[in-house]
Amino acid sequence: MYSTQVRRHLNAPRSQVYRALLDPGAIARWRVPHGMSSHVHEYDAREGGSFRVSLTYDTPDAVGKSSSHTDTYHGHFRKLVPDEQVVEVFEFETSDPAMRGEMTMTTTLTEADGGTDVLIVHEGIPDAIPAADNETGTRMALDKLAQLLDAR
Repeated sequence: MYSTQVRRHLNAPRSQVYRALLDPGAIARWRVPHGMSSHVHEYDAREGGSFRVSLTYDTPDAVGKSSSHTDTYHGHFRKLVPDEQVVEVFEFETSDPAMRGEMTMTTTLTEADGGTDVLIVHEGIPDAIPAADNETGTRMALDKLAQLLDAR
């Protein structure tokens, strides 16, 4: 298992970014890499609240972790600090032992340069997932978050 860190500056106030981290409609639009679509099955955005999300590949030849073309994960919110931090614990729904295990994603928001610096730290990522793929997917998601916030 390993960890990754991805940073991005967003031209939006922390309160707006924080809301987008906890809004299931926004999550379905931004927290998905290019080439995939998202379905939010459950999203109870409170400490201890649970969530379940599926990401489905757009191309038929892509292989998912949970089923032939889909990555489904579930988890809960460990910690929520309004306008500052969201800590989520989640795991893939898979029969593959190489993809199992709890991961933690901590998103920290810091006021900076008229906007918000976002730091996403993933911990406990299974070795079977290439670090470059995790980092690329996180960057893609943050790009989509920036576009979503700019549109507002």
